[in-house]
Amino acid sequence: MRAHNERLVLSLLRRNGQLAKAEIARLTGLSAQTISVIMRALEADGLIARGEPRRGRVGQPSVPMHLAPGGAYFLGLKVGRRSLQLVLVDFLGKVLGQVHETHRVPTPSGTLDFVRQAVPDLLAKLGEADRERVAGLGIGMPFYLWDWAEPIGVPESEMAVWRDTDLRADIAAEVPFPVFMENDASAACSAEIVFGAPARPDGLRDFVYAYIGYFAGGGLVLNGRLITGRKGNAGALGSMPVPAEGGGSVQLLDVASLSALEALLVARGLDARAMWESPVDWAIDPGVLALWTARAAAGLAHVAASGAALLDLEALVIDGWMPDRLRATLIEQTQAALSRIDLSGATPPEVVEGTIGPGARALGAASLPLSMRYLVEPGTLGTQG
Repeated sequence: MRAHNERLVLSLLRRNGQLAKAEIARLTGLSAQTISVIMRALEADGLIARGEPRRGRVGQPSVPMHLAPGGAYFLGLKVGRRSLQLVLVDFLGKVLGQVHETHRVPTPSGTLDFVRQAVPDLLAKLGEADRERVAGLGIGMPFYLWDWAEPIGVPESEMAVWRDTDLRADIAAEVPFPVFMENDASAACSAEIVFGAPARPDGLRDFVYAYIGYFAGGGLVLNGRLITGRKGNAGALGSMPVPAEGGGSVQLLDVASLSALEALLVARGLDARAMWESPVDWAIDPGVLALWTARAAAGLAHVAASGAALLDLEALVIDGWMPDRLRATLIEQTQAALSRIDLSGATPPEVVEGTIGPGARALGAASLPLSMRYLVEPGTLGTQG
């Protein structure tokens, strides 16, 4: 029970930024004495710190408490179809360092080699005492990678090795802290919940999340909680059927993925490699970009409409590996396409930008050990705070 209450306090501080003991007692329903004991223990452990006293009209000033940035550190590994990324973050989610590497095709051996090199490089940024506070490494990667050989454009034999690979166990054998794993799109959604929610003025609690990477993917969030489903594949937006140009249907990943943009460029004899090296300032033919954006927006609008009709969701949140200007254009066109869909009897959701940006998958991977070790389920916090 004490561990649960400590997690509850840490979760409230993460959501609210800082709170005094009396406010925490009110929000949790725990006694002032119990909260005092918990706060002293968390402060002694270096997980929380004191803020500036608040002076009221009567009595002693209250002292708000907040999360200590150096309370714990986490590593997040994104295994992508075109790149690898490892980030080091502090207890607040601030990125302290990152390593990025592109590849033609992801392989288990290449990923392990990357981890062996990148983890020591990032930990070297911490002092010796802080290295003892690294609480875990999270992995965000596509599930069933071996099924994606044809879409990636490589022989099935090159991807078959993933069938017999337990990457989590292999990496756990290389590092001295716990290792966790989640689907990469779900991890990106987790980053929005854990690190983005406190910064959102709209206070979203029920939404569908789309991350536009090599393939489009996403997650479903209800009452602030990521819904993964019985096989961990709920919210798999890439598989959702959307109308195809000329009739019939295609999957969302066929029209809204960056692989579709890459294919358009390659078909015109243009080089697409720069897309995967950086998500900033793409020099892409405007006509090709406009074609892809229109198709992606149309597909995403139908995802938003389905979410509104089925679950009465507040919003479609869009993020991805792309320049900010392109994301803003995609959101604007998705909202316009949604307005043309007949949603009589349902409330159209908003289409809003994510708060994390291109690094959401790696940051979401880092949020896995944070959530597992220090937080309660978001729904536990209710609507207060």
